[in-house]
Amino acid sequence: MQKLNVLYEDNHVIVVEKPVNIPSQQDKTGDEDMLTIIKKYLKEKYNKPGDAYLGLVHRLDRPTGGVMVFAKTSKAASRLSECVRNKEFKKTYLVIADGKFEKTEGILENYLQKNERTNTSKIVEEASKNSKYAKLEYEVLKYNEETNLSLVKVRLYTGRHHQIRVQFAGIGHSLYGDQKYGTRGRGKQICLWAYELTFKHPITKEELTFNVLPKKEGSWIILEDIKTPR
Repeated sequence: MQKLNVLYEDNHVIVVEKPVNIPSQQDKTGDEDMLTIIKKYLKEKYNKPGDAYLGLVHRLDRPTGGVMVFAKTSKAASRLSECVRNKEFKKTYLVIADGKFEKTEGILENYLQKNERTNTSKIVEEASKNSKYAKLEYEVLKYNEETNLSLVKVRLYTGRHHQIRVQFAGIGHSLYGDQKYGTRGRGKQICLWAYELTFKHPITKEELTFNVLPKKEGSWIILEDIKTPR
């Protein structure tokens, strides 16, 4: 079983680090997923005779690692899901993107259209059928001249399908290792990491923030002198 890195746990929620290439929930591959891994952890830790309750309130795509919160009670699941619907989760990502940015910070606003058949999205005109508004804010933390790669912090305001990947590719800075929209690093692990998550505790209403950096290996070596980006 995949070793679980627990960042926080109480009677209502559990916050963990999702490793890359682990599904958030069971998919058609049948591979071990985060829901199953955490349920096993809870069952063993608390010696539960039956199946442990665990609510999935948000997802990360399979190739993406980083911070996730799960609900340990149905009440917590309902309240956290409502926060997600109301866009009260604050999500910050780290990415490594191709090239040097002309502007070291900015806001990207587009309309995206998903193709269910190919499981891809594209930027379209506002009036296009089934298009959805997408917004993110970015800040370049570091540029590596030798590799021509940029480490970028991304604040996500909307949670559209493949949003960061599509919007960055749209401005000519595709993510390194992106197999669908990228130009560099094909066959490598995509450099997209859910670095920080802020949410209100479903019971105490206290605002909680958790962050975890990706391991400094492969393309993420560019993180070497970055401690905790803000």
